[in-house]
Amino acid sequence: MIRRLERRDAALMLEWMHDKEDIRKAFRSPFEHATMESVIGFIDNSFSDENRHFAIAGESDEYLGTISLKGISQGDRSAEYAIVVRKTARGTGVAKAATKELLDYAFHTLGLHRVYLNVLEKNQHAQHFYRKCGFVYEGTSRDAILLDGRYESLAWYGIINDKN
Repeated sequence: MIRRLERRDAALMLEWMHDKEDIRKAFRSPFEHATMESVIGFIDNSFSDENRHFAIAGESDEYLGTISLKGISQGDRSAEYAIVVRKTARGTGVAKAATKELLDYAFHTLGLHRVYLNVLEKNQHAQHFYRKCGFVYEGTSRDAILLDGRYESLAWYGIINDKN
C-alpha cells in the first residue's frame, strides 16, 4: 500500500499539484508552480532521517497519493503527518489504510511516541477523516497563517503511541 516514491510517480504527482481548486481548499504551499524537474528533485530527496515521504500505491502499483512523516525528531520521538490523495482515489479507503500503515511504521519501525498534524480549521472534511484515523483534536491556533490575503486558523491533532 505505501512504498518509496519513484520518479515514475512524478507525472501523477503533478496532476494533483496543478489542480487549482483542490490546492486552494487544502494547501498552503504554491504547488501550482511545480514542474516535472522540481517534482523529480523532491522524489530524489524524499527519504531522509528528517523526512519520509511515501507513495500510496494501488493494487497495480499506480501512484494514488503521497503520505509523509515530516520533521522527524528522534529526540522528542515525534513527527508531523501529511497526506494528499488523487481525486480518482478518494472515497476508496486507500487514505485510511495508508494512514494506518504509516502510523504503524512511525510507532513500530521508527519508535516514535507522537504524530501530529495541523489543518485549516475550515476544512471540516479533513478533520472528520483525521478523527476516524484516531487523531485527537488538541486545539486551534487562531489566525495562524495568511492565505490569499485572509488570516486562517489551524486546528491541531495528534495521536500518541500508548505502547511505548
